[in-house]
Amino acid sequence: MDISELAQIHSIGYYLQDVKVSFSYDLKVDAPEVSIEAKHGEILSIPRWVANVLSSEKLVDVQDTDMIVALKQAVVKENVQGDFDLSTLESDFYIKIGAYVRRLPQQDRDKVESMLNSLIRKRQGKIVRLADSSKMTSELAKKLTIEERVLFDNIRYKSGEFKNQIIGEKK
Repeated sequence: MDISELAQIHSIGYYLQDVKVSFSYDLKVDAPEVSIEAKHGEILSIPRWVANVLSSEKLVDVQDTDMIVALKQAVVKENVQGDFDLSTLESDFYIKIGAYVRRLPQQDRDKVESMLNSLIRKRQGKIVRLADSSKMTSELAKKLTIEERVLFDNIRYKSGEFKNQIIGEKK
């Protein structure tokens, strides 16, 4: 399974999770699997995918984690770590930040994407070095996101193939 397929599967789970919303209008929605009745100003937890639809129509304000703060904290933590030590990110960190960034206006999106690229470059370099020199441990797995685990495994596999091509397989 490649990274995009894995991320897509985990994204589905993310969009099925509940998120708190504040209703901008009185609203009644009755659909298969979803029934919502709320008054203006009321705060309810509803599935994220429903919240996104209602938010796009300006019917609710999503009260979600400020991922910009989480991203800034992740960048600072990563910069403090050594070259072979990763800080811990939630397994769905990139899924959350991606969903958050897509909701931002373009000028804000550019700033956040720049910060995100900085974090990705730093972590990717560390993952390459770790994958080439050590096996996946449970401690390391806890620090990696879903996408990073796939990257680690792919690098480790390809690095092994490369070494075998040059040196030959050990018997």
